[in-house]
Amino acid sequence: MQSIYRAYDVRGIYPDEVNAESVKKIGRQCARIFESGKVVISQDGRHGGAELRRAFCEGLLEEAGRTGREFELIQVPLSTSPMFYYLVGYYRASGGAMVTASHNPKEYNGIKAVRREGDSVMFVSGTEIGAIEL
Repeated sequence: MQSIYRAYDVRGIYPDEVNAESVKKIGRQCARIFESGKVVISQDGRHGGAELRRAFCEGLLEEAGRTGREFELIQVPLSTSPMFYYLVGYYRASGGAMVTASHNPKEYNGIKAVRREGDSVMFVSGTEIGAIEL
């Protein structure tokens, strides 16, 4: 099986490779990366998007309780990736996550995360999120 990690996102077949459990772990890790503040979370229209969005939020908030960080979630149930990036800037969010598999076939889903100013969270193994075990 090919790794679900890409340089700037995580993508794989839903729910075999990317599922609520794996995305919840990514949410926990993002709670350690993002500064306290607003966090934008959105999804595109792919199958499983709502479940993955909820799982990311659960992981983020659970870990926030452990780290002492506080997050105000701004949930956008449906958007495009460009709209998501715009909203992160518009709300001056400390970070955000977009549930999407970009141009991949319909059986895929995934997630991309950004920090304040739209800087991507790195997903490749050995850095930031890629170091966690899914």
